[in-house]
Amino acid sequence: MSEVKAIKTALVSVFHKDGLDELLRKLNEEGIQFLSTGGTQKFIESLGYECQKVEDVTGYPSILGGRVKTLHPKVFGGILGRRELQGDVEEMGKYEIAPIDLVIVDLYPFEDTVKSGASEADIIEKIDIGGISLIRAAAKNFKDVVIVPSKAEYGVLLDILNKKGAVTDLEDRRQLAARAFGVSSHYDTAIHGWFVK
Repeated sequence: MSEVKAIKTALVSVFHKDGLDELLRKLNEEGIQFLSTGGTQKFIESLGYECQKVEDVTGYPSILGGRVKTLHPKVFGGILGRRELQGDVEEMGKYEIAPIDLVIVDLYPFEDTVKSGASEADIIEKIDIGGISLIRAAAKNFKDVVIVPSKAEYGVLLDILNKKGAVTDLEDRRQLAARAFGVSSHYDTAIHGWFVK
C-alpha cells in the first residue's frame, strides 16, 4: 500500500459556504471531480464548476425533508472501501461503487441554533446525521481518504494542495483524521449537554 494517495473525486457537503470558494477553485484547477447535494451542489455550479449530484449516484432523491441525502452504500462504500483489499475492490466493482478520495463537511450549526433561543424542534433539526457520519467514515478510512471536517480545516487542505498538488501522504491524512474526531467529539458533547441540561 502506497502512503501517497492522489485525490480524484471530492464529496462536498457543507452548511457554511464562506471560505469554500478558494478551496474549490484550487481543487478544480487540480482536475478533481465534485460530488454534492442540495445547496452545496448549487453553490459549486454557481462558481462555474461541474458537479455530479449525489442522487444521480445513489438513484434516490433527498428525502424526509432533507434528513436523508448521503446515507447510502454507494456513498459510504466509496468512502469506506479499502483500496488495498482485493475483496473490497471486487465488491466495489460488483456494486458499481466509485471511490471517493476527499470528503469536505461543515456540520449544521447545532450550538449556534441553541444559543439563538430556537425552538426544540428547530434545535433537533440541526442535529447533523449525514455530515457526522461522513466525517467518521472518512476519518476511519484515513489510509485512503482525506477528511476536511469543518471550515476551520479548509486552509489546512489548501496548504497541502498548494505545496504538493492533489496528493496527500499518510501523515497528512492522519492529522486531518485526528482533527475530524475532535470535531465529532465536540459536536456530540454539545448535543449531549443540551439533552441533559
